[in-house]
Amino acid sequence: MSQPTTSPQEGRKPAWLKVPLPGGEGYSKLKTLARELKLHTVCEEARCPNIGECWKGDHATMTLMVLGDECTRNCRFCAVKTVQKAAPPDPAEPQNVGRAVGAMDLGYVVITSVDRDDLPDGGSAHYARCIEAIREHSPRTVVETLIPDYRGAEMATLMGGRPDVLAHNVEVVSRLQRRIRDPRCSFERSLETLQQAKVHDPEVFTKSSLMVGLGETQDEVRVALEGLRAADVDFLTLGQYLRPTPGHAPVKAWVTPEEFLEYENLGRELGFAYVASGPLVRSSYKAGEFFAARLVRERRAQRQTPSAWE
Repeated sequence: MSQPTTSPQEGRKPAWLKVPLPGGEGYSKLKTLARELKLHTVCEEARCPNIGECWKGDHATMTLMVLGDECTRNCRFCAVKTVQKAAPPDPAEPQNVGRAVGAMDLGYVVITSVDRDDLPDGGSAHYARCIEAIREHSPRTVVETLIPDYRGAEMATLMGGRPDVLAHNVEVVSRLQRRIRDPRCSFERSLETLQQAKVHDPEVFTKSSLMVGLGETQDEVRVALEGLRAADVDFLTLGQYLRPTPGHAPVKAWVTPEEFLEYENLGRELGFAYVASGPLVRSSYKAGEFFAARLVRERRAQRQTPSAWE
């Protein structure tokens, strides 16, 4: 495989990380609706470079953050505020989310949250209620949940809501877990979360994401992808880590588009159903969500069509 670009100069990004400012009728409409409906979107709060692409057209996608904006974990790549005990969940939020998704007529929605270790169930029941509300107000919408590392009863509660896609991110290769993620996180625990999703619902599509440019080697990326496939993960995204503030983990390398293409080819060779790999790819990525939505709708149609043997 090719070698990644060497250590970057602070404040200077390569040309392939520059994107045009978002705009257009579709983007403006969703931005206005998000304000009116008081939605917290990761698309805006994380300053996602792909927001202009995702918020336009008939197949608009959006990532909504529930359960507040205070996290009980302290990862070195994330700019969300860390607390020991966050504000109580808003009991009206699930219905508000359902009505908002219906009003925006989203084709695909990702529901995510901060980590809520302060709650007895980690917030899993809140997720399930959000899914149920979306089904009530917008039955056609494909629902992905991007969750913390739930296990046991938490996982059973979440999967009881029947998400179409269950996503949980391993974030970085195994060696960098303790350096980049909160000490309570681990590569193994994340794999267990992804595996348990299919124990509770064998038909659910699972998804995970890996950031690169933090000092990992190409061999470590390969081992990480092999571990995800061994856990029967269906969809994979790989993207360039971008430092939120000077207080966060530094970027070690700008990974080139050519190397991302090699990672994409590797993922396909390993058997992932879909791989999105590129400098600007994020866990929530419209091209991948469009592919996932097609598979979900095909499966829904099969369930509704009587078998020839019946």
